[in-house]
Amino acid sequence: MSGEATEKFDNITQILERNARLWPDDVALVEINPQELEARHTTWREYSLVEGSPIEAFRSEMTWAQFDEKANRFANLLLARGFGRGDKVAILLMNCIEWLPIYFGVLKAGCMAVPLNFRYTADEIAYCIDLAEADALVFGPEFTGRVESIVDRLAGLKMLLYAGEDCPSFAERYSSLVSYTSSRAPDVRMAPEDDAAIYFSSGTTGFPKAIVLRHLSLVHSCLVERAHHGQKKDDVFLCIPPLYHTGAKMHWFGSFIEGGKAVLLKGVKPEWILRAVSEEKCTIVWLLVPWAQDILDAIERGDVDPSEYSLSQWRLMHIGAQPVPPALVKRWKKVFPRHDYDTNYGLSESTGPGAVHLGVENIDKVGAIGVAGFGWETKIVGADKKTPVAPGEVGELALRGPGVMKEYYRNPEATAATLKEGGWLLTGDMAEERDGFIYLVDRAKDVIITGGENLYPVQIEDFIRTNHKVRDVAVIGLPDERLGEIAAAVVSVKDGERLDEEELSRFCLGLPRYKRPRKFIFADVPRNPTGKIEKPRLRALYGGDALVARQNGIEGNNV
Repeated sequence: MSGEATEKFDNITQILERNARLWPDDVALVEINPQELEARHTTWREYSLVEGSPIEAFRSEMTWAQFDEKANRFANLLLARGFGRGDKVAILLMNCIEWLPIYFGVLKAGCMAVPLNFRYTADEIAYCIDLAEADALVFGPEFTGRVESIVDRLAGLKMLLYAGEDCPSFAERYSSLVSYTSSRAPDVRMAPEDDAAIYFSSGTTGFPKAIVLRHLSLVHSCLVERAHHGQKKDDVFLCIPPLYHTGAKMHWFGSFIEGGKAVLLKGVKPEWILRAVSEEKCTIVWLLVPWAQDILDAIERGDVDPSEYSLSQWRLMHIGAQPVPPALVKRWKKVFPRHDYDTNYGLSESTGPGAVHLGVENIDKVGAIGVAGFGWETKIVGADKKTPVAPGEVGELALRGPGVMKEYYRNPEATAATLKEGGWLLTGDMAEERDGFIYLVDRAKDVIITGGENLYPVQIEDFIRTNHKVRDVAVIGLPDERLGEIAAAVVSVKDGERLDEEELSRFCLGLPRYKRPRKFIFADVPRNPTGKIEKPRLRALYGGDALVARQNGIEGNNV
């Protein structure tokens, strides 16, 4: 651990201030936008070789001192406008280098940050701002049309800030205002138990719920990530997922507490990811399943050649946000045998990933989500939601630790259904324990009941993914008059491959008879920005109104 990294922090802004004090001139954040190069018909290699290239929009960087100063300026703007403890500032931005200074500026003012999903429709934006009782909104140019369409419904906001060029008439320009405020740290003290942020559940079960997290939870997530993956000052973290989600930031937090550099990559093409790792000397990369698959597929097709990149410093690839097919990890280790690998499990309700993790030393247990994470406790409970089931029996996974949310904001019924006596958080995930490791069986809401038998789609999906022609798969329940439901597999086939129902049915003879899908649908498998399969969307497309209504009736909180 570096320097003062062992000291205790009451709130997460103290870590930023420590970093700015110890390493003011070290680079903290880098933003890379390969799409800008493509728009200008310039290759990454050409840019890299031309000293003083004018394409500034492709790459920008920020030191720790600049990061802290920008956060201070925004905090002082909020305080000057009368904002303070308990006020809420919504953030609607695509990933960019200003995102994190704005987020930390909100926290430095004693306010609560309210990150919004960049895929929200205008109505969803208005809904979440209303639910969180937000007092201000910072939005980027990609959202001007959506915000303008609901501006009359946002009349209760005290401030509407635009982060970008060509500020619309209904907002104030963020950069102009903060340039005139003080760069000194505001004198605002925050305790560990103080509210820090509102995050929204992923919305895969209808309208999202507002999750209140405290400063102690954010600080603990830094400790969790560092304990699991041993970040040092010279580690470089490649961040690709959206920053509004807990998964992206909380994985970065392990490097943040050590003062390590983060690279924000705006794009997910395999060649962009490998080039960013190579050019920026990234050592840690967190991927979603589809991105890892795309990299491997591109290598197998010969579209990219790993030998053309400097990848020797890349030490860790880890995945979270969804069940990870063991076949994918096997393929990855074949291509990148020197990489450490870890699977991470968590919820926004548990301050992101790490409540359960496999551990880099347990790669022989791939298929499990792992064991209780640093500072966490786990148990698998039965129908009464409190009594542990025996090893090998399926029950609902429950978590306890410093990262557990405070509540669902303005939703005491959902809070009571999720937070139980003794500080336990019910996850809504069905799991079982074998040989001391936890295996995720499926979401409670996704269990298919066919002829009285419980089918767990993840198990069927993992088997079908072992077919080398399958790119992605989702198994859902479809209504059936005789059996109640049948398992249907929505299958996405790899580019250049041919696969039909007859061939896939023969392949599935390797499954027990009752687990074999009764129907195959060849189509794209939709995933949300954090990589989760959008099964309610698939059920709406293929399942009929009756099943959709039944599924919605039993859905719980979101992972």
